[in-house]
Amino acid sequence: MASFFNEAYRGSPPWDIGRPQAEFVRVANVGGIRGRVLDVGCGTGENAIFFAGLGHEAWGLDAAPLAIEKARTKAVERGARVKFVLGDALHLEELGRRFDTITDCGLFHVFNDEDRRRYVEGLATVLKPGGRLFLLCFSDEEPGTQGPRRVLRKEIEVAFAEGWKVESIEPSRFEVRPDLKDITFSEGGPKAWFVVVRRLSV
Repeated sequence: MASFFNEAYRGSPPWDIGRPQAEFVRVANVGGIRGRVLDVGCGTGENAIFFAGLGHEAWGLDAAPLAIEKARTKAVERGARVKFVLGDALHLEELGRRFDTITDCGLFHVFNDEDRRRYVEGLATVLKPGGRLFLLCFSDEEPGTQGPRRVLRKEIEVAFAEGWKVESIEPSRFEVRPDLKDITFSEGGPKAWFVVVRRLSV
């Protein structure tokens, strides 16, 4: 999977829009992003750089070397202090850090059932009790088969059934490159779920 995404970053993949996704900007604007932030599957770093610009200690993790290389270059060019890490989202414990907030923009939906379970277990090791995960993933309401696996609302609820509280699951959209959104996906961008999950005290 990492090799697939690394090849995608040799060009400009549909999701690499050159700015943070609107849902995360909205959440940040109402104070939802707090403390030390980890953007898992950070790609070329737009969300993490945005969080750093708001004064947060921001980290970004991705398994694609080209994505991390591009993210680090952007951070230098923009004067943003972000810790970008080349790493596996299925081994988050290797970060050796805990975070107040975690964001996932388009990673959850790439995993098969077993890896999804491992991913959620890993999130639990690095998100502080009381911390929140903000997750944007493809929705089963997006027609066709182009792009990643579609996710049912029930699948989200099951994935975060133990040790978590799902606070909201709301219909949303992914922003994609303007030259693609009306060609490949639904008008207005691919249909998505925007999910807010709180880590319970253990």
